[in-house]
Amino acid sequence: MAKIAVLGYGTVGSGVVEVIETNYASIAKRAGEEVEVKSVLDLRDFPGDPIQEKIVHDVDIIINDPEIDVVVEVMGGIEPAFTFVKKALEAGKSVCTSNKALVAAHGPELLAMAKARNLNFMFEASVGGGIPIIRPLNQSLTADEITQITGILNGTTNYILTKMSKEGSSYEDVLKEAQELGYAERNPEADVEGYDACRKIAILTSLAFGSTVNFEEVCTEGITKISTEDFKYAEKLGCVVKLLGTSKKIGDKVYAITAPFLIDATHPLYNVNDVLNGIYINGNVIGDVMFFGAGAGKLPTASAVVADVVDCVKHKGTNVMTVWTSEKMQLGDINDVERYFFVRVKGSVDKNLAEVEKAFGDIDVVEVEGIDGEFGFVTAPMTEKAFNEAAANVDMINRIRLDKTSLS
Repeated sequence: MAKIAVLGYGTVGSGVVEVIETNYASIAKRAGEEVEVKSVLDLRDFPGDPIQEKIVHDVDIIINDPEIDVVVEVMGGIEPAFTFVKKALEAGKSVCTSNKALVAAHGPELLAMAKARNLNFMFEASVGGGIPIIRPLNQSLTADEITQITGILNGTTNYILTKMSKEGSSYEDVLKEAQELGYAERNPEADVEGYDACRKIAILTSLAFGSTVNFEEVCTEGITKISTEDFKYAEKLGCVVKLLGTSKKIGDKVYAITAPFLIDATHPLYNVNDVLNGIYINGNVIGDVMFFGAGAGKLPTASAVVADVVDCVKHKGTNVMTVWTSEKMQLGDINDVERYFFVRVKGSVDKNLAEVEKAFGDIDVVEVEGIDGEFGFVTAPMTEKAFNEAAANVDMINRIRLDKTSLS
């Protein structure tokens, strides 16, 4: 029997215990032996919950327990999670985590520690919740050279943008509703400013291209500037607004960005709505591959964690995880990337078109009935640098990039 410990009995931690108990027989069959939760670390006690008999308050009880083969870290944050995970690996225990902050900050170091000890450090649930994406990159797509990864990687922002698009609600109203429903935190900054999605695309980019992407170097914008007017223009263009994390190899450089994009109905992520996530990958041999499903939530995330536990138990004594070196990847300058832009400017077509055309050259004007004192337009393909230079010469209200995938 394989015995595991769970660090943190919050939403995901309690989900891990529930999944193991619910699917005990099928998990044992797939793992090759029974899997049992022996200990759960938490600062709290849980009187009345059967888990209480397994609760410990000192991580060293778990670290020093020779019976425990696998440690599940679902505490979140970097510390003390990083210290606890290192201790577990040093003690000869494989580790599974859903902690994207930990993986983004220390993934290659922890992978190297595991490999040196014939252990595994697995993190399927750190990106895309219940969607299998780490394992396909590590196992199923290894014959391909990845050229692009693009994803809706944050369910909170996708829910907000979907509601704004379908109901015409304001950002502030939908955010409040999302908080009441538990989709958004009381402090939603990590989600709405794009930081959560940024960490996830950094992890996926590191795995796809083999060296470490520092998430702090990924150009990142959130959704706080998106308004109901933007969605009216989007509808006129046959598009929706989505927060995308995307990385693309152009020549010998990889370019990464997290930002709102306009995409039309030909785009593979167009119909990924509400709290769902979607990720598509392009390989030079296989072409486009799409992954879609629940990107968060107690049981979907716990399911991905337990799948990693099964892998660790099946491959006890053998390191099976991916090549992700600590060598730093030098991302290409996002200012050099050429793309289309949708722009809203103050004024009217009659009075201000010549000024806009002087700054941007050929454009396609977009006007929406009922929106006065401004108009919109779509640029020809231009670099980010050229766009910023042109935008300095007009009275711009907002701009949203267009994903080339939907226009190619």
